Amino acid sequence: MDAATAPQRRATRPRADALRNRERIVAAAREMFVEHGPDVPLDEVARRAGVGNATVYRHFADRAELVRQVVLSVTDCVTVHAERGIAAADADESAAFEALRTFVHAAADERIGALCPMLSSGFDPDHPDLLDGRERLERAIEGLMGRARAAGQLRTDIDVGDLMIALSQLGRPLPGTACPNMDRFVHRHLQLFLDGLMTPARSELPGEAATLEDLRQR
Repeated sequence: MDAATAPQRRATRPRADALRNRERIVAAAREMFVEHGPDVPLDEVARRAGVGNATVYRHFADRAELVRQVVLSVTDCVTVHAERGIAAADADESAAFEALRTFVHAAADERIGALCPMLSSGFDPDHPDLLDGRERLERAIEGLMGRARAAGQLRTDIDVGDLMIALSQLGRPLPGTACPNMDRFVHRHLQLFLDGLMTPARSELPGEAATLEDLRQR
């Protein structure tokens, strides 16, 4: 290694470390937002991420920025799963509902419950950083559900909002309770929910389907 190369390698190492720390902070915040909500102390986020408080504030100016980054991260990951489901349904129409089922379980593993701050009054879902990601996610889920519905496998009296509500509720611990073993039941309960979405429907649902507009209402 010559003298010119050594400084360059030393210069890139902190950037790689900083990127890893940022990813660890976002991952820790995602888990804690699901477990405790977006108001969890940032000191606790730092502790779970294995970094100091100063490191958190070096990457994120305030709580709002961290919450926004968590939402962006989850949105992007869940969208990828939905788009894979669309590709699978397009390749085999008879597997459209199975593609939807695979997506739902994958979305739960991505901790989609961390998107719940989008429904709170203190969160701006129309922030420029979020608009494109949100629209892409909604378009992908609507497309995936539409394919399952067109294949005659998904009941017609539900909407995207119904799916998102169930995913958020079933993928989170019950409010006000300590449920350290909740994760081992998530996929079991999601499977029960998904069975209820299949046709032929066993019952008539009360009320109206939950739309994305319903979820955005404050």
